[in-house]
Amino acid sequence: DADGLQLAIDEMQHFVEEVDCDVICGTESRGFIFGMPIAYNLHKPFVPIRKKGKLPLETVEESYDLEYGSATIEMHKDSIKPGQKVVIIDDLIATGGTVEACAKMIERLGGEVTRIVFLMELAGLKGREKLAKYDVKSVIRYDGK
Repeated sequence: DADGLQLAIDEMQHFVEEVDCDVICGTESRGFIFGMPIAYNLHKPFVPIRKKGKLPLETVEESYDLEYGSATIEMHKDSIKPGQKVVIIDDLIATGGTVEACAKMIERLGGEVTRIVFLMELAGLKGREKLAKYDVKSVIRYDGK
């Protein structure tokens, strides 16, 4: 639905425009869908955060636990410069593990996470608690799981 897509991107972008931001990061793969047009609209660089083994250059990685095991994500080592202000974009916050791992990598590279923006939040899974030290916004919030 074209109107729904436009509304989702516009609402997420509004949350990005409220904070100081040098770089937009998006998680594989739905974070790419929403993060890329926001970065384009705001004329900001976009940094993809991908599953391990998908990026061609030197990377930094972070592993995290899932409900059913563990996973590792990566980003290019030169994608964030010390002092840059970063917004992370993803489609959904459930338990918060993926985005917490993203934030740790960004901080390890010297970046500052100024906001994390989600389209949807499954509040019953308490992912926001894992991200309590960050400024987290979600467009849609479901109280259940």
